[in-house]
Amino acid sequence: MTPILHHFDASPFSEKVRLLFGLKSIAWQSVEIPSLMPKPDYVPLTGGYRRTPSMQIGADVYCDTQVILAELEARYPEPPAATGLDWAINLWADRQFFQTTVPIIFGELGEHVPADFIKDREALSGRPFDVAAMKAAAAPLSSQWRAQAAWIEGQLATAPWLSGQAPGLADIAAYMNVWFLGRNLPAMLDRLTDGMPGLADWRARVAAIGHGDFKTLSGPEALAIAKAAEPGEPPPHDAANPQLLSPGAEVTVMADDYGRDPVRGTLVAAALDRTVIAREDPAVGKVHVHFPKTGYLVFPG
Repeated sequence: MTPILHHFDASPFSEKVRLLFGLKSIAWQSVEIPSLMPKPDYVPLTGGYRRTPSMQIGADVYCDTQVILAELEARYPEPPAATGLDWAINLWADRQFFQTTVPIIFGELGEHVPADFIKDREALSGRPFDVAAMKAAAAPLSSQWRAQAAWIEGQLATAPWLSGQAPGLADIAAYMNVWFLGRNLPAMLDRLTDGMPGLADWRARVAAIGHGDFKTLSGPEALAIAKAAEPGEPPPHDAANPQLLSPGAEVTVMADDYGRDPVRGTLVAAALDRTVIAREDPAVGKVHVHFPKTGYLVFPG
């Protein structure tokens, strides 16, 4: 089945997935979802998970780019994109580098940030969207951002790509924050990467990978595809999982940083790298929802 990406253009995490589609020449379908709640054609698939993006393949739904990228790597192994420490670099980009990028952007945009966006992001994060605090933090965080950019520059002095001799997950993951800053504050990106010619050249080469071939799809059409399908074969259950969870148990899954909306369902598999739960919704029928282990909490009940 063709992968369906539920995303919006300005989403930095979605850009990672779009680039992997391009890198692997994967044909995909695009569903544009709102950047703010409500998301009526989205949460029936995910069970309440509201972060962007998610990927749908038939009646299997993959939440968080960790598990999306891993699934694409497994289904489309050529060219290989994730090897060695690429997954650790991906986690650094998702957390440390991203959390440095966000206050710089919104501290600079300040009063131009719409009130409805602020309200939505406060609900997502569970804390105030404090523009004044981000403004105050922007200068010292800019020094942190430039220092992390220098890691990219240093690695590119040893190989043409962060992943080695060919582009891979490390490149796509690190590029996400460069893309996000450049999209919103191009002059700031130029200033923070001044004197880094390797990064400038690399940035252009990553952008040139593109997003591959895709067709647009409506939200209701994607829901209908899920309803007409059956979930695929789940990954092997890890009987040695530390929580001693067993398939058939009722569980709740949530992120451990922000967007902690609980998603409840029946455990299908506590695999080594992911948690898969089954749930039902009138709009989609039975679906399997996949979450990565790293960055997510699973509770019985």
